[in-house]
Amino acid sequence: MAPQFTVIRDTTPDSAIPKGAVVAMGNFDGVHLGHQAVIAAALEMGRAHGRPALALTFEPHPRRFFSPNTPQFRLTDEHAKLRLLAGTGLAGAVVMTFDKARAGTSAQDFIHHELIGRLGVSGIAVGYDFHFGKGRVGSPSLLVNEAPRLGIEVDVQPHIDIDERPVSSSAIRIALAEGLIGEATTMLGAPWFITGEVIHGEKRGRDLGYPTANIRLDANCGLKHGIYAVRVGRGPERLNGVASFGRRPTFDNGAPLLEIFLFDFKGDLYGQALDCAFIGFIREELKFDSLQALIRQMDDDSARARAMLAAAPDAFPRLGTVD
Repeated sequence: MAPQFTVIRDTTPDSAIPKGAVVAMGNFDGVHLGHQAVIAAALEMGRAHGRPALALTFEPHPRRFFSPNTPQFRLTDEHAKLRLLAGTGLAGAVVMTFDKARAGTSAQDFIHHELIGRLGVSGIAVGYDFHFGKGRVGSPSLLVNEAPRLGIEVDVQPHIDIDERPVSSSAIRIALAEGLIGEATTMLGAPWFITGEVIHGEKRGRDLGYPTANIRLDANCGLKHGIYAVRVGRGPERLNGVASFGRRPTFDNGAPLLEIFLFDFKGDLYGQALDCAFIGFIREELKFDSLQALIRQMDDDSARARAMLAAAPDAFPRLGTVD
């Protein structure tokens, strides 16, 4: 049985915080390969120190605090991020509320009051571009300079490049917006996924021979509208399928909706939470002149999705359990 993943928040009593832990600091949106390198460094440092390793992250994302009226396409909401972090082998996560008070905290106060005073860290791992504290004055170099005086170890991870381009959450968002699922998967180290509750739809798919499980994604989701090969998680169960994300131009051009047709599945999924991992992009969303033409295309989409899924039989994000 995997060890319990502990989530520490601002309201957690000091007595419940494991003093002397190593922390991997970052926003960790998507928990991509660059983030994973920072986490791996923290895990190695923790093993060397004989201490637990934790992620230290912020919610809401600081961009949301500083630009509340600007749409933010997050790769992972808080719960999805914690599940991914729990799947890395970390002992837990420190989730700090990013509000006006925290935004106004100086880098030195953050180091001394939060990292040393409250958490009592013995080591810190960060990425090369991570900044913190009022005015983003806190930097990896500041941590390195302060480390000897504080008696802690600091590890700064360089950027990770793929085809001479640095991996970043922004680059992954762009790839998803362009339907470049393979690029996004490579940068993430696993397929991008969403979690949502199955809701009632118009039941059109049932009449077409393609009954779907419908999920409403976040209004700011920037995923390209189109047809995808998907792998769905229902608890430990894995189900293959084909999904449409978009406005259904053949029918109503309504609000974007994810509609998933699961292969070889019969059952009622309404109200259930599903994880949907995007394995491959098949085509853009199209408007059809007849239902017969739409059904022929859906048959072809399904065949292509099955082939994509067969070529990636184990593709699915590694998710841990978060209470």
